[in-house]
Amino acid sequence: MVLYDGVRLLDVTGPLEVFAIANEYGGPYRLRTASPGGSDVRATGGLRLGADAALTDVTGPIGTLIVPGSPDWSASIADRELLAQVKRLAGAARRTASVCAGAFALAAAGLLDGRRAATHWSLTDTLARAFPSIDVDPDAIFVRDGRVITSAGITAGIDLSLALVEEDLGGETARLVAKHLVVFMARPGGQSQFSVRLRAGRPRLEPLRRLLDTIAEDPAGNHTLAAMASRAGVSPRHLTRLFRDELNTTPAAYVARVRVEAAKTMLETGTDPLDVVARRTGLGSAETLRRAFLAELGVTPAAYRARFASTGTGVVRNRE
Repeated sequence: MVLYDGVRLLDVTGPLEVFAIANEYGGPYRLRTASPGGSDVRATGGLRLGADAALTDVTGPIGTLIVPGSPDWSASIADRELLAQVKRLAGAARRTASVCAGAFALAAAGLLDGRRAATHWSLTDTLARAFPSIDVDPDAIFVRDGRVITSAGITAGIDLSLALVEEDLGGETARLVAKHLVVFMARPGGQSQFSVRLRAGRPRLEPLRRLLDTIAEDPAGNHTLAAMASRAGVSPRHLTRLFRDELNTTPAAYVARVRVEAAKTMLETGTDPLDVVARRTGLGSAETLRRAFLAELGVTPAAYRARFASTGTGVVRNRE
């Protein structure tokens, strides 16, 4: 595990804890941390993390090299010595992984050129613009492309690590680790599961902000174009223009995404029949629910619910 000042604490501790617990179930992992100069580093929140070694002193074959992220990812990619050591160590590693904004360090080190990659949902556009040779997947929780695995934001490092444990030790051990951590073996859906309202940001106009909040608070409410325009105090045509200009979508598509997100939450946390889920989220019927899931996620509601049973390593992008 690579350490450096400003590193996101959970990007470090989450994956390490997965491998540590795997050792309690017979895993062979030997966990080590390394930092520039071997010095202690300050993680987010000002917490101090100790390093086992200097990056320059790490030699020989490495099973898994993990590069965590930082809120100040621009500082990490400006650290030429850090990038040089990451590139060197990756050459000696069986596999190299990044968590969250750690993808920027891998990218700056040239390790993601021509590859598919994931990062935190709020940074996917930034990564794609900064490194156009990378095929950034904006929805994946983690992506494996050859010997390089990149994960989405923060806790997705746990998902990635569970998948690596499953790859190394089998599904049963990975399930035991997940159960011990009280997490799902597979996070249902991709990053698109995260709040549609949050990703919409803060529109400039207060009436539109209030309308988005109302939709999020009551997905099953009356959100026809006419009803929403009336609540916002504008004409239906003007509301359609506002959604296009501010959110790059249509009112109907936005409402549909909110309702699918609400349905996903119900499927993740409950056992209600599909027709009940559809009715309570404003989708109406089980058939409408099915069509909405296929359109938005490419899976049926039943298949989505079933994804709790595995880390999903079988659907991770992998060119080897």
